[in-house]
Amino acid sequence: MNFREYQKKSRETAVYQNLGKNYIYPLLGLAGETGEVVEKFKKLLRNNDGVIDKEFIESIKKELGDVLWYISQLSTELDIELDDIAETNIKKLKSRMERNVIKSSGDDR
Repeated sequence: MNFREYQKKSRETAVYQNLGKNYIYPLLGLAGETGEVVEKFKKLLRNNDGVIDKEFIESIKKELGDVLWYISQLSTELDIELDDIAETNIKKLKSRMERNVIKSSGDDR
């Protein structure tokens, strides 16, 4: 599956108020799901000494899928294609590599 197909299919499952005019709902969902990913890693450290097993991988795949869903909905609300986000990000990172500033700090390096 590619990003365009995912964005279209995931939109078919979007059910929230003011769909198409509500970037707040997916924004808040993204924050919540990102927290859940971080929480799973915290518990992995506490409960399993940081050892990643198959059960953890399956669990984190689901959580990362939820993060992706909210990114997709937020992008759709803002009329941005996921493909464009991915391409823009790679261009930015390649530019940083070429200019040897990948390890620096700041958004506009």
